[in-house]
Amino acid sequence: MNYAFPPTPIVTLDAMSSNPFPVRRIFCMGQNYAAHVQEMGGIVSAHEPFFFMKPAGAVLHNNSIFPYPSNTADLQPEVELVVALHKGGKNIPADRVNYDYIFGYAVGLDMTKRDLQRVAREKGHPWDMAKAFDHSAPCSAITPEFYSGTLSSGKIELRVNGEIRQSGDIGDMILKIPQMVNWLSNQIELFPGDLIFTGTPAGISPVIKGDVIEATVAGLEPLIITIG
Repeated sequence: MNYAFPPTPIVTLDAMSSNPFPVRRIFCMGQNYAAHVQEMGGIVSAHEPFFFMKPAGAVLHNNSIFPYPSNTADLQPEVELVVALHKGGKNIPADRVNYDYIFGYAVGLDMTKRDLQRVAREKGHPWDMAKAFDHSAPCSAITPEFYSGTLSSGKIELRVNGEIRQSGDIGDMILKIPQMVNWLSNQIELFPGDLIFTGTPAGISPVIKGDVIEATVAGLEPLIITIG
């Protein structure tokens, strides 16, 4: 087929002992740890699931330089467990997610222009320019579920220049992974190649040029980027 111009190359992530994983879409779960809900000014008992999206082109590979973005003075990383799907569908039963739908797991960063997000929230505007900008989804290589097993607990941590900024346990997520996939698939059809960033623990804070960020989830390849 001829196109008006060459199509954009497929975005991929490395995967342990596997062919590269083609990324289709990125869904991000908002405020999925109770302490983070509270630090963002929310009420845990009244919290309802919500998601936002980043484009596949926002992926930044491990051990890369992250260019400090324009139009912000408050860049904040959020460490997250990432779920990679190799099967999709609608109305996916929660009790089948861990057995049939998960290709593997990775460590991701939801990079956020916090000052822009605050303004958008105050005005009731979308968060796109605060969340979905270039390189805003750094991600490690994927560890296939065959190697990691099903992840339902384990330390999740973010260090900046060796100092711990965020520390929690993925077992503390409000909406667990099976329920997350079920909820999303009741709203839209999910597809192979979709990534789900599952939320971040408390402790968010700004980074500046020169900072080295190390994001970890127990049992997975660490994600390391440098703010350039």
